[in-house]
Amino acid sequence: MGEVSEQVPGVSQDAMALRLQDVEFRRQRRVILSHVDLDIPAGQRWILFGLNGVGKSTLVSMMASRTFPSSGSVEILGNRLGKVNVFSYRHRIGLSSAELSRAFPSTEDPLDAVVTALTATVGKWRDTYTDEEYARARDLMRRFGISYLEGKSMARVSEGERTRILICRALMADPDLLVLDEPTTGLDLGGRETVMGVLADLARTDHTRTMVLVTHHLEEIPSGFTHIAIMGRRGNGHTGTDPAPGTVVYAGPIEQGLTSERLSRVFNMPLQVHRAHGRYGAFVRTDADAPLASRADSVDNEPAAGAMHL
Repeated sequence: MGEVSEQVPGVSQDAMALRLQDVEFRRQRRVILSHVDLDIPAGQRWILFGLNGVGKSTLVSMMASRTFPSSGSVEILGNRLGKVNVFSYRHRIGLSSAELSRAFPSTEDPLDAVVTALTATVGKWRDTYTDEEYARARDLMRRFGISYLEGKSMARVSEGERTRILICRALMADPDLLVLDEPTTGLDLGGRETVMGVLADLARTDHTRTMVLVTHHLEEIPSGFTHIAIMGRRGNGHTGTDPAPGTVVYAGPIEQGLTSERLSRVFNMPLQVHRAHGRYGAFVRTDADAPLASRADSVDNEPAAGAMHL
């Protein structure tokens, strides 16, 4: 399951939205992340993909300036984490995450949950906002199909509705860096496709904002995202009784990253990756001796007979 970290060269290092160098993170003596190196140039669209429990959410929390590394360095929009007051640049980061969703007061109006992103606060409290700012919040809620939630409370929204509220909030302040941690969690098929469509449109049309989307499902990668960082475990996958630390095993163009061989190594099972209409998927080959394709099968390929979908 282990793999040498691979960052594809060829991009100028001058304008990085995110730069992580030899990052390690420890929690209660256990090493969660180790030897993480990742450069994300400004304006690019990246997927952060990998196993459950490999440290993706911890890495996202660092990217959003909420968690500090135990060692190594993290630079966000040119600011070294731990060297610059995070509140001086946190308003430039739009974040959607499960951890943030738990921070809202139960009585908060979803409209206020969106608009308070302008002051980087949770809960409206004494802040005031203009009619134009509320109009922008309402427009975002309309785009994500949740206008009907205005006037309700956060305690009464479903998990899928809460997810869409968080995405609207992440976009509210027009951030330079947009970080979405599993943005389709809790959505049914219709809700998922609505969100995927809006994110795909953003990826294709908004060429100034850097976007990082976290998922562990290939089918939840919106079209328009061009690069991927794949996370796996170092070494043989275990250190003693604990899982081995997570690390980035590949970072570069998505077409070169999402190969059957690579994902088979990361997930330790014979996988076949396929692509149709700009979207990815994978299935497990029941015939383990069959050769694996070197890249994702292209448009409209159906899974082979005897294959099992993930």
